[in-house]
Amino acid sequence: MSRFIVCYDIADDGRRLKIARTLDAYGDRIQASVFELPVDARRMQACLQAVLDILDPKTDGLAVYPLCAGCDGKTAYFGASRKEPRIGEESVFIV
Repeated sequence: MSRFIVCYDIADDGRRLKIARTLDAYGDRIQASVFELPVDARRMQACLQAVLDILDPKTDGLAVYPLCAGCDGKTAYFGASRKEPRIGEESVFIV
C-alpha cells in the first residue's frame, strides 16, 4: 500500500463537494481541501478516474503527491491539523 496527498482548488461548490466526498471514500481529510489516501495502485487509479470525471480542467486544480515509504513514518502533525488517528494507528481495546 502507498500513501498519497491529494489537494485541490475548486471554485464551484457542487463540484468541490462531489470531489471531497469521492476523496473521503478513499482516505482521510487532513485540511479543508487536502486528503491523505493510503491506497494501493488499483484503488488510486479508481479514485483518480472518479475525481477526473468530476473535475473541470479549465477552472479547477488538483495535485497528487506520492509519499515514499521512507517518508511515510516521518510525517509530523501539530495542533488541530490531525484530530483522528491515521488508518492502521487506531487504538483497539478488547475486554
